[in-house]
Amino acid sequence: MPGELISEGNLAKIVNVSSTPLRQALQQLQHGGFIKAIPKIGWQIAPLDFDKLDEMYGFRILIELNAVKALCNTNRDDQIFKDLQKIWLTPKSKRSFNTLDIGILDEQFHSSLVKASGNEEMLKTHSEITERIKIVRRLDFTKSDRINSTYDEHGQIIKAILAGRVAEAQRLLKAHIEQSKIEVRKITLGMLQDARKQATG
Repeated sequence: MPGELISEGNLAKIVNVSSTPLRQALQQLQHGGFIKAIPKIGWQIAPLDFDKLDEMYGFRILIELNAVKALCNTNRDDQIFKDLQKIWLTPKSKRSFNTLDIGILDEQFHSSLVKASGNEEMLKTHSEITERIKIVRRLDFTKSDRINSTYDEHGQIIKAILAGRVAEAQRLLKAHIEQSKIEVRKITLGMLQDARKQATG
């Protein structure tokens, strides 16, 4: 729970891993702002900062809108878009509903758009943001209706880019990311509420 203190020793027993990979994971969580180190005590779960998440989502939207504009107005890497079409324009009967797989594929979709635009600095910053919001972002794929929406919305974005329709592609992309942010917030708050009930029950 937010504010809760944890020790590496107890955590290692719970997840049954050695100290080195555990410490690496904790450091990654610290980098993302999800926990902080308390000298001689252990680690503390950081309070959820939705304002900070909103800032990162907003920055991510700006980067991706810029990438989409570039992709609509210049020659595109056809192989990247062939790969994206193969994944996201697949028939409904062949869609994957594996939460982990879809989380990875979703990240690859968005990073591919930025990569295809050819701006290395934007890609670097976008990758850093992706890492920092990864934990909460993947909650969006714990529900099958959100997975179906992701397939549909990604497909529409791809088609708009390939047709060179800048305004439509940007509108679709922005709406897609903002809806995902809303869903992630609702899921996160719901999970916290359930956890508090279990702790007091």
